[in-house]
Amino acid sequence: MIKLLSVAIIAGLLFGSHQQADSVSNSVDSTNGNRAGLSRPLLSIKPGWPCYYPTHIQCWTDWFDRDHPSGTGDWETLFNLRKENPGKICPKPVDIEAQTLTGLSVAAAGDLNTQLNPSVGFICKNQDQPNKMCNDYRVRFSCHPPFCGGGVCWTKWYDRDNPSGTGDWELISNLKTENPGEICNSPLYIEAVTTDTLTPAISTGEVLYVYNPTLGFVCRKKDQKDGMCRDYKVRFGCPCNH
Repeated sequence: MIKLLSVAIIAGLLFGSHQQADSVSNSVDSTNGNRAGLSRPLLSIKPGWPCYYPTHIQCWTDWFDRDHPSGTGDWETLFNLRKENPGKICPKPVDIEAQTLTGLSVAAAGDLNTQLNPSVGFICKNQDQPNKMCNDYRVRFSCHPPFCGGGVCWTKWYDRDNPSGTGDWELISNLKTENPGEICNSPLYIEAVTTDTLTPAISTGEVLYVYNPTLGFVCRKKDQKDGMCRDYKVRFGCPCNH
């Protein structure tokens, strides 16, 4: 079974007007069957869309953390992960993500000369680090359907706005207009990360005005202490079993 263990934001708040609360950010555990807003029937999705088109959709495995950097480094190799987790990783992963156990991307963590490849896995060697110690990482792999089963399938990443005006506005209404047919009618989840270091939005310390799958993502400059927002990209989680 594919489970979503990345940060997922669910539509638990309804917006009656633009004067409602400035920050919307609700985390959910994807194993919780009582998520707010998911008791309603899902809107219909166009037949054949989109799990069968891997350029639009990514489905992710569980996160794996098989090693610790107490020896020569952190070795999250695909070969060993497959042996230790039979049937949980598809035969030919198309992508890989690695992050520290605290949620930082490799770039944000600052470790040097790391190897990140879906056919190899992730390797960080202690000898290559200035302090001779890697961070502790976990990894997950992206697979094509039908390996996804009935889990959550992810759209590609979208970055329609830059924070040069009032902020970074990645609203789903605009994204659907600009990318017709690429986002399902009723997304279950949303992820937002910075475009430079891939840091999760909730780890940046910035105040998020909108962050839910039915509205999208907004960071407003006027809500930040320094008057600036970072540049973000977003993607949406849709049901695969349609």
